[in-house]
Amino acid sequence: MTKGKEREIVEEFLRGIQGPQPMEHESKRLLSGLGIPVPKGVFIPKENISKKEVFLKTAPLGFPLVAKTASPAFRAKTEAGAIRLRLEKKEQAMEAARELAGIEGAKGVLIEQMIEGGTEAIVGGLMDAQFGPVVAFGLGGIFAEVFRDVSFALAPVNEKEALRLATRIKGKELLFGIRGRPPADLKALSAAIATVSRLIATGLIKEIDLNPLALFPSGAFALDAKIFV
Repeated sequence: MTKGKEREIVEEFLRGIQGPQPMEHESKRLLSGLGIPVPKGVFIPKENISKKEVFLKTAPLGFPLVAKTASPAFRAKTEAGAIRLRLEKKEQAMEAARELAGIEGAKGVLIEQMIEGGTEAIVGGLMDAQFGPVVAFGLGGIFAEVFRDVSFALAPVNEKEALRLATRIKGKELLFGIRGRPPADLKALSAAIATVSRLIATGLIKEIDLNPLALFPSGAFALDAKIFV
């Protein structure tokens, strides 16, 4: 895909968002369209939360489910109490949705398939004041928070360069499988990094954050996604 085409896609995306800042389901729609898998989900506007028939849309998702407050205001949903995990029944999902829609700033609720397991990673892009568009990769959890085990590169990068970026971190052995952990799908990981790098390189986006990107032996899923414009 050419740089001009990427820019056209982002421009169209920005015209279609419902406010000045994309919400998670909007960001995921863009990423999914560019080939980064995301969990199947349904966005329910706040004004429709009380309508039981709306929850029929969640039936094809199966169980367990995860429910999240849909709002451009939250950078960290867990800290804000804006997420409910492992919902096993429709009644649980409905109750969680009503609670989450009541949080200040909520525009609605995003209900998704809950995908568990895999190796958690972080893929990000940002417009740096000194270097311009930059793409970053690191493992999730304590690797990013405590060890600061993150690698950076100027964007955009191709998939070969993305793989080199991913294998520069100190904890790279986790990507290949170690102590009984399955290896990650490095092709899917490289594709996700390259896609994020191209998006940030358009200059139309201030920051992209896939945290976590769950890595499996076959495939990778952006479980949470934030885009700041």
